Amino acid sequence: MQPKSIYISSAQPRAGSLIIAIGIMEMLKGRYKRVAFFRPIIPDATKRESDIEFMLEHFNLDMNYDECCGFTIHEYIEAYAQERDEVLCNQLMEKIIDLEKRHDFVLIEGYHRSVFSSALEFDINMKIAKNIGTIFLPILNAKEKSKDEIINEMEIIDEMIRDEGLSHLATIVNRCDENILSYIKEHISSREHLAFVLPEVKKLDTPTIREVKESLKADMIMGSDEQLEHLVLGKKIAAMGIENYLDRIGNGSLVIVPGDRVDIIFASLLSHHAKGHPNIAGIILSGGFQPDEHIIKLIEDFGDIVIPILCFDGDSYQAAIALDMVEATLTPNSIGKITLAKGIFDEHIDKEAIAKRFRESKSDILTPMMFEYRIFDKARSNRQKIVLPESGDDRILRATEILLRRGIVDVVLLGDSEKIYHQSSLLGLDISQADIINPERSHLREEFSQKFYEMRKAKGLTIKVARDAMTNSNYFATMMVQEGLADGMVSGAAHTTSDTIRPALQIIKTKPNISIVSSIFFMTLETEVLIYGDCAINLDPDYRELAQIAISSADTAMQFGIEPVVALLSYSTGDSGSGPDVEKVRKATKLAQSLRPDLLIEGPIQYDAAIDESVAKKKLPHSKVAGRATIFIFPDLNTGNNTYKAVQRSTGISAIGPVLQGLRLPVNDLSRGCLVADIVNTVAITAIQAQQNGGK
Repeated sequence: MQPKSIYISSAQPRAGSLIIAIGIMEMLKGRYKRVAFFRPIIPDATKRESDIEFMLEHFNLDMNYDECCGFTIHEYIEAYAQERDEVLCNQLMEKIIDLEKRHDFVLIEGYHRSVFSSALEFDINMKIAKNIGTIFLPILNAKEKSKDEIINEMEIIDEMIRDEGLSHLATIVNRCDENILSYIKEHISSREHLAFVLPEVKKLDTPTIREVKESLKADMIMGSDEQLEHLVLGKKIAAMGIENYLDRIGNGSLVIVPGDRVDIIFASLLSHHAKGHPNIAGIILSGGFQPDEHIIKLIEDFGDIVIPILCFDGDSYQAAIALDMVEATLTPNSIGKITLAKGIFDEHIDKEAIAKRFRESKSDILTPMMFEYRIFDKARSNRQKIVLPESGDDRILRATEILLRRGIVDVVLLGDSEKIYHQSSLLGLDISQADIINPERSHLREEFSQKFYEMRKAKGLTIKVARDAMTNSNYFATMMVQEGLADGMVSGAAHTTSDTIRPALQIIKTKPNISIVSSIFFMTLETEVLIYGDCAINLDPDYRELAQIAISSADTAMQFGIEPVVALLSYSTGDSGSGPDVEKVRKATKLAQSLRPDLLIEGPIQYDAAIDESVAKKKLPHSKVAGRATIFIFPDLNTGNNTYKAVQRSTGISAIGPVLQGLRLPVNDLSRGCLVADIVNTVAITAIQAQQNGGK
């Protein structure tokens, strides 16, 4: 019987077990609906164990804290001293087996072995793993170790696992010096057992302002919650005059200054706004006093406060000493670090190789997290270049960093590079891997103008109007897709739907035999993903257009691994009703069936008969679609738009879209109220559409 759990464990502290656990958990959540997290041994502490708290919150696990932990270090060592450790092991086994019965998979994170080395002569993690029959994944801490030390440790671990008779999934060497990374990778390529090497990344071991604030118990008097994620790359105590202070600060510095040094505060803010000057991470006002209300009002008149300002009760010396004691951690609020950690895991771990050892799942359940994982993984499998014309929107810049760090797509931003980099710096973002093109200065502008003119001159377009059009970022981006300089475009965060679609219709045009551009939404229910169309574009399609929407939606479903079972909706099922609206759906169904006999298409059919098997047996007992539809085609925009919003708002589910279909090349529209996650998902979907079109 194949195991239903994976046991990850490190021999030394600070090996980055949580980072590995995050990567493995994301893989598991992409395949299984119910995944549990468990720590057999936890530290002796009054507060809750941080890794458990992180996994419960970040992955929204359906568990309570007590289900996730076994015993404390003290409890286990005491039981061992009294020769009762086998009793504890049996209790741990019972807990894990119970989790396996109630979950599809269990991820187990052991406690680093070194804490037991003085009390136990065996590896407690291997003993637990052996008794529950799980797969074992050891993690080695390579920080400040030579290549020979690392290789020697790997061989020792291999021998220990072999002697214990454990099933060895893989070995992960974490925090490896970049200078010996390639050597270690070359060595492990010839090993019998699977192994991966991850580099030491300073940012993951660097505290944020949030960690400083919590550790020092400081108050934030100005700034935003997002700015608390700024990394603290160094500290400076400001005791000099401004002219000397500015020469000594650097990017990412946390400045400690008495609360009455208003000159330093203003100099720091000006430095952050000025080009070519350092951007500090934040300011700690020592002494326990704050600027008076007139000074605060003056600071607020700068506009958005670009750095957080904290207030600390102690003096500057005490603040500096306390700052040295702050340790970097990973919490659910560490958005930047989490994104970076996932990107490192994705880049250096061959997930397909690991996946071969996972328990194969034949479940038809598809959760929102599974769907997101799959689209990200599919997009990464053949990276496409997606152009984002709205670089002036902070959400686009934040999404760009996530897309690049996680290796989902290559990104092209349109705009002035100096302004884009300045804004991203103010937001604390790294978008250095993005390509940036300024349409106003690009040689492509005139080339695109001429080509657009040739396309549209028969319709009365003049060269002057064509040139004016290419100053519009959406037109320029659409021409990039048309000319193969980008594989797809996503816009709409700051533009209307018509602003996004009009250039595509004029330049890219529709696919052969498709006369209409339509849209679908992926409705991510708890255990399945349904497709609703068209809920965003076409006001009142006729029967021919409705048939094409159904066919396009089925093709889109197949692109994303969803079996197309198409229901054309009406207020009547089968032959039970009549009227012009029902007749339109009936004619659309017959046309779609004749055009695509390979598809399962039914209509007219009511929603309940399309989705509920018990209703389907009564209303359409012989239908292959009724009761199991995955695609729901609405007769008009009024019905579709209201229905998708009603389902979304009433159930709290995510509606990913609108995803445009019918265009010859992929262009997708965003809602102007979109979140960063919506942008990331839409870009990934656009990349998959580009793959299907033969991109790269």
